[in-house]
Amino acid sequence: MDTPPSTYARVAYLGPAGTFTEQALLREPDLASAELLPYPTMADVLFAVQDGDADAGVVPIENAIEGTVNATIDTLSFDVDLLVQRELVEPVSLNLLTVPGAPVGGVKRVLSIPVAAAQCRTWLREHLPGVELTAANSTAEAAETCSALADPSVGAIANARAAEVYGLDVAAPEIESHPENRTRFVLVAPSGVPAPTGHDKSSVVVYQQADRPGSLLAILQEFAARSINLTLLLSRPTKTSLGDYCFLLDLEGHVADEVVADCLRSLKATQADVKFLGSYPAAGEAGPARRDDADAARRDADEWVRGIRSQIS
Repeated sequence: MDTPPSTYARVAYLGPAGTFTEQALLREPDLASAELLPYPTMADVLFAVQDGDADAGVVPIENAIEGTVNATIDTLSFDVDLLVQRELVEPVSLNLLTVPGAPVGGVKRVLSIPVAAAQCRTWLREHLPGVELTAANSTAEAAETCSALADPSVGAIANARAAEVYGLDVAAPEIESHPENRTRFVLVAPSGVPAPTGHDKSSVVVYQQADRPGSLLAILQEFAARSINLTLLLSRPTKTSLGDYCFLLDLEGHVADEVVADCLRSLKATQADVKFLGSYPAAGEAGPARRDDADAARRDADEWVRGIRSQIS
């Protein structure tokens, strides 16, 4: 099957080559066919899209174990005006990488980011007790350094993509303590809202009218009254004054849905401000089936209405 052409000529991502971000976007055929531009930080990726140096960008926004990625959320909320186009969910599988042919038992020093090393501490304790841990800026950088050192006593904790990029062996696969771990990424662009699919999410930032008792409850009641399910609720300081917070909310539904539009309309009228971050197809294995079911339901509903209207004399 031919690879579909990318909607975006240049896609920025959190680099260097071999990161989980790159691994996630390479699973998207249309993104993988674009020119991929690595940047050192999440903010750099987002500003590259804002400034026109890239047509779109992919950044991590939430991890099942570590929680939300505040650097991404704060930049989207306060510093740039971009819209989420889709979400991507990538399993976090960590491996011990070594130079080709190096035995696992000979590894005396392991490079990785502290978060990744912590997620592998059980395996390290059982298989490499007393090993020296050296911090790197990313798992991809750890793999790159391991490859450059060419020392069989040095290993790196990283993903399979990093092993491929830097010519390393996967000496011990899937050494993480939580195999169910996932990271959610978002693809952002300067403009455009994808059409509704029947299995969508929307993201907004709500700024309170005033910091008073019940202010958060008033916001949440707008969603509860319309039976709109929230999948994420996060408070973040507005960086204007101590104790002044705004709220990031992910909700099920699309701005094209009247119930969602009515909720956002009411929030905009009653709160200090609402920043719309996008309506986009939701990720997940059940997504295609749910979208097919929604399409079938719409077709049935259209046929039903046509049948009623056909009886008008």
